[in-house]
Amino acid sequence: MPGARVVLAVDGNSILHRCFHSQARTGFRSADGRPRWAVRGLLSQLVAAVDRIGPDHVVVGFDDPAASVRRERWPQYKAHRTEKLATLVEQLDAAADVLRALGIPVVVPTGWEADDVLASVARQAPAAGATTVVMTSDRDAFGLIDEHTRVLRIINGGVDASPVLTPDRLVTLLGVRPDQYPDFAALRGDPSDNLPGVRGVGPRTAARLLAALGGAQAAFDDLAAGGTRVADAVGPAAAGRLAAAGAREAWELNRQVMVMRGDVPVDLGAGCLPLPVDAVRAAFAEQDLPWTAATALRALAHDDSTPPPPARTDLETGWSPRGSGPRRRPPLPRKPVVDQLALF
Repeated sequence: MPGARVVLAVDGNSILHRCFHSQARTGFRSADGRPRWAVRGLLSQLVAAVDRIGPDHVVVGFDDPAASVRRERWPQYKAHRTEKLATLVEQLDAAADVLRALGIPVVVPTGWEADDVLASVARQAPAAGATTVVMTSDRDAFGLIDEHTRVLRIINGGVDASPVLTPDRLVTLLGVRPDQYPDFAALRGDPSDNLPGVRGVGPRTAARLLAALGGAQAAFDDLAAGGTRVADAVGPAAAGRLAAAGAREAWELNRQVMVMRGDVPVDLGAGCLPLPVDAVRAAFAEQDLPWTAATALRALAHDDSTPPPPARTDLETGWSPRGSGPRRRPPLPRKPVVDQLALF
């Protein structure tokens, strides 16, 4: 969609969780002693993403901390996770407050998760004449990729080292199309969410199976009819594991749990850049991010009037300014993607 507006949809939970662990060594706290290292990291990564992508709108989704429809329906979902640390909970709340103060919409859907916000933005944007870049450190959003949606998958090395995934790039990386990714994920499972996959079926087997048969439903139908095509695609041993008791049930359960809602109410006209200069300056001063503030003013407020302080970087968060240059970068740059399954 040439000339379409670009919405940057941010997975607030995944990015802040990542910063909470990676920046814990800094132990940064506010003037009144409150933990803020993860908030600083989230802000720095958000600024870097806006500077790189050049969106017209930004929206950030967070999980509902009080209720989970998925856990109500499937009690085993994330049941193995320990209770969140108090310092993490406090920073999740603080991050949402800072983002709202900046003028960035924060969506916390009752009973649902940030993933559902991302899916809703991606599915609703085309009708509004917009494209979407999803910013997340999780793989769940890969199924959202299409001609209108790309995924900035945050990996080690930060925003600049992270790939912007397109349909073709996902095929290169995983061997499956975006529309096949939900089956791929359901077959493989997700231990982090306490969702075991089909026993003995890893990503390579799942990719070969889907490449040959198109989808998991077709594969299980073939197994019910003798499994000739499945055996030809993945070999007799893997075909036997797919035909084993409980295999189809595991896939079906995972598909149900993993599906993301696309109908969360999201105002795609909100969070329009540029943001108010005073709001950006105040937020980054409060977080003691002088270097990032200069980039933030340019990227978020389109204001080049404030030069960065000399000879300093925000060492605690690992981000430094990009120096002088255009106010906004062209949207959706074609960054090289490392062809390496280990990244995902």
